[in-house]
Amino acid sequence: MNDIGLLHFLFVSCALFFIGVYGFLTRRNLITMLMSVELILNSVNINFVAFNKYLYVDKLDGLFFTIFIITIAAAEAAVAIAIIINLYRNHKTIDVEEADSMKF
Repeated sequence: MNDIGLLHFLFVSCALFFIGVYGFLTRRNLITMLMSVELILNSVNINFVAFNKYLYVDKLDGLFFTIFIITIAAAEAAVAIAIIINLYRNHKTIDVEEADSMKF
């Protein structure tokens, strides 16, 4: 009655992935680019969980990879936000085209 199959998860994951790639390639704002990278990582997490649920029911490898990716994404977001704040303080903009040099 309410069966959600692997194909449904893959469709959502594919949509998130391509929205993330489109956002990363078309936007010039660093915050928007960071959010696009997070969308791409979340689409990978959906794939890991879906394949773990439907193909390897007895194992938890997909879930462990997902937790690892979430941890890495949190650290990546913290470092990226720190770089963006530093860039804004030095250049008064977060536009990618304006930020052509990084100083110590």
